[in-house]
Amino acid sequence: MLRYPSLRAPLDILFVVCCIALTADVLVPEIWGSGKTKDYPLWFWAGQQVLQGRDLYPSDPNAYFDFIYPPPAAILLAIPSYFGKIPLYLFLSLVNAVAWWMTGQFSNAMTGSGKIPGPWLFALPGFVTISFVFDMFDLGQPNLVLLTMMLFGFWLLQHQRSWMAGSMFALATAIKVFPVAVFPYLIWRRQWACAASMVVFLGIFLFLVPAPVRGFQHNVSELKTWFQAMVGSSSEQGFGQRAEQNWSWVNQSIIAVTHRLTRPVNYNQDNPAKQPEYMNLLNLDFKSANWVVLAISLAIGLGYVAVMPPPSRITPRSNAEELGILFCLMTVASPLARQYYFMWLFFPITVLIHRAAYDPRPAVQAGTWATLAIAGLLMCLSIPVFPIDLQAYGNNLAATAVITGGLVWHILHPPAAGKASSLSPTAGELKPDMQNNARS
Repeated sequence: MLRYPSLRAPLDILFVVCCIALTADVLVPEIWGSGKTKDYPLWFWAGQQVLQGRDLYPSDPNAYFDFIYPPPAAILLAIPSYFGKIPLYLFLSLVNAVAWWMTGQFSNAMTGSGKIPGPWLFALPGFVTISFVFDMFDLGQPNLVLLTMMLFGFWLLQHQRSWMAGSMFALATAIKVFPVAVFPYLIWRRQWACAASMVVFLGIFLFLVPAPVRGFQHNVSELKTWFQAMVGSSSEQGFGQRAEQNWSWVNQSIIAVTHRLTRPVNYNQDNPAKQPEYMNLLNLDFKSANWVVLAISLAIGLGYVAVMPPPSRITPRSNAEELGILFCLMTVASPLARQYYFMWLFFPITVLIHRAAYDPRPAVQAGTWATLAIAGLLMCLSIPVFPIDLQAYGNNLAATAVITGGLVWHILHPPAAGKASSLSPTAGELKPDMQNNARS
């Protein structure tokens, strides 16, 4: 199913046009305006710090950090930064465009439906998540690229390339830490080679790759400072850096929403000019709220383990649903889950779209489309015309829960054996779909 865009396919042309427009959103303000804002100037600064041998972080872990990513991320930014701002911004836009295309390719190839979707069905997850894609380009965030890396890793794992898969998971973790949540899954599924590869390559990316550029001792010192500031700090005021965002409405992680519901936290704290607003149903202290978070996380984790089929009953279909749940959980389990983090719902949404289109049970098809519609309506509540209170209560978190519930239902209620065989067509049965794709 993996292919290049075709200029003979109308939807592929639309994809290229969208990428050009999104790239223009990045380059036009820089070339003809007052300069591109958001995170782009920060990426250039980080790359220049590496090129000039300067520090990435303050020596005091309690000070404000301009750059909050691990050192390997800055090393990767240094190469295009050498050529200037515009080449860097163009490079990042091209990387996002490639990642967007490959995310659609991998997601549709890994649904376990045994079907090659028509062009409109193939493109539907991209239409549904277009606002998240816009954020990737506009903000310059790497979450879409990280999603592609994780999907590529699981694609490699399914093709028995465990060590290469582990290297992709490690690279994603070295750029932005939250993909490390895949490691417990690998251990539980006894993917020993992949887990070992992830550990080995994470050490390589964190310690060996930066050493020739930054110096081994300098890099270790920066890693220690970064770890203390980002991972090793947590208090009632916040965790890591950007404390003003941790408990505010912009964060829809399980941790943040639980704290807002269980203790008096001002969810407008990201903007001191706004009137303080609270949504807590309980009045717990910080420690007690953390226990609630732990209990919820443990219940979710045990529930996930409970619905996983044993190895003897794993099918391509159940594996896709299992991974879809994993991507949902990795998204909301991150301590900070801003709007664009939910780009990672692309794969779970794709799996449900394939179930809605190809499940042999008409009632299940209708129910799956209804599930997707409910999740879509919840995500639409992030549109600026709606009050931010809805995001404070976790509209995207609720949408993720709905999608997860749909995947759980499918993993527990697969089609009967006779009907399931129709989901795995022979090569001859696939031919009409492929011919339709070629014509389109």
